[in-house]
Amino acid sequence: MPQPVIRPARADEYDEVARVWMDSWVSTGLEDASNFLLAKLRARVPMEVEKGWSLYVADDNGALAAMLALHLPDRYLDQLFVAPEYQRSGLGRRLLAFTRQQLPDEIWLRCVRENERAWRWYEREGFVFEKEQVEPMTGRVMKYYRWKQSD
Repeated sequence: MPQPVIRPARADEYDEVARVWMDSWVSTGLEDASNFLLAKLRARVPMEVEKGWSLYVADDNGALAAMLALHLPDRYLDQLFVAPEYQRSGLGRRLLAFTRQQLPDEIWLRCVRENERAWRWYEREGFVFEKEQVEPMTGRVMKYYRWKQSD
């Protein structure tokens, strides 16, 4: 069975990107699915693209399996979300490898402290904890991480 293809997202896919984002976020158990949450994410996707996101999807023959948002000038991995039915299949690791191709020297990211599965995965993938800080917009404590290419 062929692996999903990582490619740039198209504007006509933004609603489906928001759906993948919501479903993956909800799978963490930190929030429930809702029309309000989906509407918030649907509004946020094009706004973030306007502000500089390089937005990618993992396309499984027309079905979106994951979304990846990078801020390349800031060396920042902003969002990496895998749809629940594709989790634990190695797709996250492929997206991270793709990110390292785009940002070969250094990557910064942040992760909600309560999303232990995610931040422990980043630590296993070589990211180093830098600090914790409250995100004023959400009130959630974020863990900040950095990965740097070893010489």
